[in-house]
Order: sequence, then C-alpha cells, then structure tokens
Amino acid sequence: MHYEVHGRTDPAAPVVLLSSGLGGVAHYWTPQLPALARTFRVITYDQRGTGRSSDSLPQDYAIADMAAEAAALLDELAVETCHFIGHALGGLIGLRLALDRPALIDRLVVVNAWAKTHPHTLRCFAARKSLLLNTGPAAYVAAQPLFLYPAWWMADRTGWLAEQDAAGLAHFPPAHTVLRRIGAIEAFDIEATVPAIAAPTLVIATRDDVLVPSTCSVRLAERLPQGRLELLDHGGHACNITDPAGFDALVGAFLRVE
Repeated sequence: MHYEVHGRTDPAAPVVLLSSGLGGVAHYWTPQLPALARTFRVITYDQRGTGRSSDSLPQDYAIADMAAEAAALLDELAVETCHFIGHALGGLIGLRLALDRPALIDRLVVVNAWAKTHPHTLRCFAARKSLLLNTGPAAYVAAQPLFLYPAWWMADRTGWLAEQDAAGLAHFPPAHTVLRRIGAIEAFDIEATVPAIAAPTLVIATRDDVLVPSTCSVRLAERLPQGRLELLDHGGHACNITDPAGFDALVGAFLRVE
C-alpha cells in the first residue's frame, strides 16, 4: 500500500496512524497534518483498492482484512504501538485492530463510526450503489458530498466541490472495488465484542450526520470500557474537514498534545 510519513523523524517520536473512510485515500487528512505533525510521526496511507494502492479485492473482503493490512503496514515500519485515528470506515478498521492486535493501539479516536451498521446507513449505501450501477461513476461522485457535508457548509464552496468531483472522477476505482468495500461496511458487526476493546477511545460524532445516526456513536461509547463521547451539534459526516480547528482541539486534548 502507498503510505506517507509526516512530522517528527526522531525514533522516539510517538506515532499516529490516520485511516480514512470509504474514499480510503491519505489526502483526506490534509487539514489535520499541521497540528499533528508538530508532536507526532504521522502515517497516512491509501487503503487497498483506493488511490495509489490500486489493487483487486477478493469477493469476501472484510473490515478484518483492512485491519490486517493496517497492522502489516505498522509492522513494516517497525511501529510497536501508536495512536489510531479513523473516520467512519477508518474507525471500523481501528476498532477491529484494537480487538485483533491490542498491543498496537495506545489511544483510539473514531469519528462518526459504529459497532454494527445501522439500517439507515444501509439504506444510504443502497442508494449510492444504485447510482453507481444504474447511472455511473459521475452520478455517484456528484452525490457523495451530500452524505459528507452539511448544506450550509457546501453553499459557499461550489468551486471547491467541483474540483473535488473532477478529481474523484478522474481517479475513480473500478466499480467492483467500490462495491466490495461497501460490502465490508454493510457486514460489519462487533456488537458482542466491543467491551473487549481495552484502549482508551474518543468517539466523536455529529448530530447532523445524514449518513450515520449519532445514536450509533452514543451506543458505541457507552459500551467501550474506556470510551469517551464528544457529540457535536454541527459538522456533518466529515466534521474534521468542516471544522478542522475544533476537531484538532478535541483530538489534541485526548492525545495529550502540548
């Protein structure tokens, strides 16, 4: 997988691994790099089948496979423990990794994530799959911001959104890759094992997320032995992009950034 390392280079520097949502690409975290890079060695990566990690995915591809790939990357870089920050699907990867390789995770941050995929989220993905299969990638890409950002935030950013649409369409992966990644999300269910996650976990959620009900994060935080919930009124699904300063402050305090 393609990866990048930012920030501190000294061997003693604490490590943060950033894992993106369904889009899967490293540059999703660009707004967070300046704040994190001052304190940490920051690793970003394109998940398998996305961006510069283009690859075919097996038919039964699962979140557990994505967690194993993240663990393999950390092993390759000789990282014995790290903080993990994951958005949506990336948060699911972090939760699975905390179960499968608990020694790798010092502190965990999950953003608009969940323990079991909610029926509302399944309905949203059914609509997105229909767009992809029946209308094509252009319609799928054009609809994507509706699930990520609040309307008030998008209203003044039509030029930026057009640039994002063009870039997303130019680098769009094969449809079967997108469908298999969505299938992994749809099948995700760790309800029974959430209490086994020992890592201190910050659960960040927004009430105006149209893709994932905030109640999913509330339930997740309640069942985590060391879970802490930050429930925001505004910000949408991609709250780290719509309010980077507020997001960075929450994460910095949790990771004890000086």
